Amino acid sequence: MFEKLKLTEERYEEINQQLADPSVVSDNERFKSLMKEHKTLTPIVEKYREYAKYQQDFEEAKEMLNDGGLDKDFKEMVEEQYKSSQESIERCSEELKILLLPKDPNDDKNVIVEIRGGAGGDEAALFANSLYRMYSMYAESKRWKTEVLNANPTELGGFKEISFSISGEGAYSRLKFESGVHRVQRVPETETQGRVHTSTVTVAVLPEVEDVEVEINPGDLQIDTYRASGAGGQHVNKTESAIRITYLPTGLVVECQDERSQFKNKDKAMKILRSRLYEEKLREQNDKIASERKLQVGTGDRSERIRTYNYPQSRVTDHRIGLTLYKLEQVLNGDLDELTDALITFDQAEKLQAQGENY
Repeated sequence: MFEKLKLTEERYEEINQQLADPSVVSDNERFKSLMKEHKTLTPIVEKYREYAKYQQDFEEAKEMLNDGGLDKDFKEMVEEQYKSSQESIERCSEELKILLLPKDPNDDKNVIVEIRGGAGGDEAALFANSLYRMYSMYAESKRWKTEVLNANPTELGGFKEISFSISGEGAYSRLKFESGVHRVQRVPETETQGRVHTSTVTVAVLPEVEDVEVEINPGDLQIDTYRASGAGGQHVNKTESAIRITYLPTGLVVECQDERSQFKNKDKAMKILRSRLYEEKLREQNDKIASERKLQVGTGDRSERIRTYNYPQSRVTDHRIGLTLYKLEQVLNGDLDELTDALITFDQAEKLQAQGENY
């Protein structure tokens, strides 16, 4: 590990020198590439240098204690330095292992979130709206931007389905663990007997991809236009602005009717299609990786029940890591950090265990 860290530090210094070169600064593409690499290496190098400082303090204290001849007060101070440096070395070492884990290349990408009501009819559609609100409020707390791509609302104020993008630094890294089946247990307003009903909602989190990352042959697309329907504005049913794209090789269908403009709807539908096709590639790769690990938190399996929201008990339980929080209202108001941090920590521990033989 430390040989790798030394090489990383050397590369970091090399980049610093290149970034000071006017010819590099004037080359926009090269400059952007180096800045991106510099940003990635900075936390690793800073932590490595912190480790090296504690290592030096530890060696100095160890040498003074071995030489002996220290008066009582000074010896106590050196012993304290010895102990605290040792603890700091162990902490930095663990943090460095995490920083050196292979980075998910999608972590810095924006995301497309798709929410669909599952079992439970109107109640599931209402909870789909609750989840949309939860993710929107979480995005707002992170100063990320959200944009609805397609929505199919119900008369009661729910969503049969809704797709929206979230743009911001680290969006995918924080939201990728949300894919799967979300279960809600609550008493519907229409239930006169006060019985708790169970409904499900499916969430898919897709990294947003550029054209170059997914090659789509125009001949593989069937594009249909139709009149928008549902609880829209005055333009609904007046013009054929809604778009339906069918990807013929797999039969995958994407629809978008949120915009008045047919062109904008097509652009949004293509954005969703690219992300879904990219997700299929990722799933194939993840299947290979997951077979080497006991549990993979972020597989994104849409059929996997990942979380239960229990209203009577004000409880949220994430079944993948066995975490239960009694703060349902806060979570539904976008306070997702405690859940997300726990999932990230668990995922890192799994990866460290899988790579244990390298350290």
